[in-house]
Amino acid sequence: MLFRATAVIGAVGLAGLTACSGGEDGGDGERRTLTVFAAASLQKTFGEIEKRFEEDNPDIDVVFSFDGSQNLVDQLQAGAPADVLATADLRTMGRAEEAGVVRAPQTFATNTLTLIVPEGNPAGVTGLDDSLDDAKLVICAPEVPCGAATQKIVDATGTEISPVSEESKVSDVRGKVESGQADAGIVYRTDAAAATGVEAIDVEGADQAVNDYPIAVTAEAGEDGQRFSDAETWIRAVLSDWGRDILADAGFGAVTGADGPR
Repeated sequence: MLFRATAVIGAVGLAGLTACSGGEDGGDGERRTLTVFAAASLQKTFGEIEKRFEEDNPDIDVVFSFDGSQNLVDQLQAGAPADVLATADLRTMGRAEEAGVVRAPQTFATNTLTLIVPEGNPAGVTGLDDSLDDAKLVICAPEVPCGAATQKIVDATGTEISPVSEESKVSDVRGKVESGQADAGIVYRTDAAAATGVEAIDVEGADQAVNDYPIAVTAEAGEDGQRFSDAETWIRAVLSDWGRDILADAGFGAVTGADGPR
């Protein structure tokens, strides 16, 4: 089923759609726009990939919308225009597949969770244990990939936690710890590495909740030869040796057998 872009764009709240480049004319005519919907945890790495990508493809202007994976799928189902979708877990991408809004997803990276606390660890948190009893813990909501992974760890270890809030995207969890609004937060290792003014604490059972990150061309882009080609070019960049190096430097795990778009 093909969902076309209509006036519904405003209804799904795409006012936050942001371009990481200036989008200026390259001198040979108007640049084509490539719209990438991506999980919030990919913001830093995709921004780095974009720099090299636009150098190699000066006729393409990459525009990103970063949000919780489930929100991005909701937007695509509502008719929001995008060329590529990258989510933070297979379950959410599977929902996009079932809805018919993406084509042939493939995994390009993995990620695991860790605990972060403000620098100096004022609440004395030592892990997912009773040190959290009097601490303000923030986690992702269960419908969010990082929240689902958190629940897997809790179930696997028999840990009991009482978060003070559940956020719709991992970057909001990170932000509350960075700002001192929370004593601890469960985030991806990549978010911990990108955060400022925080310390990371290993989480027992994190290796039992590894999230695979899939990427796919949207069904809408697949109906247009040029958009499909540009989307595949972006995916090839993500899966390239230099793209994988950027992901690895940010803390993402590698995926064996990710050799390019299918």
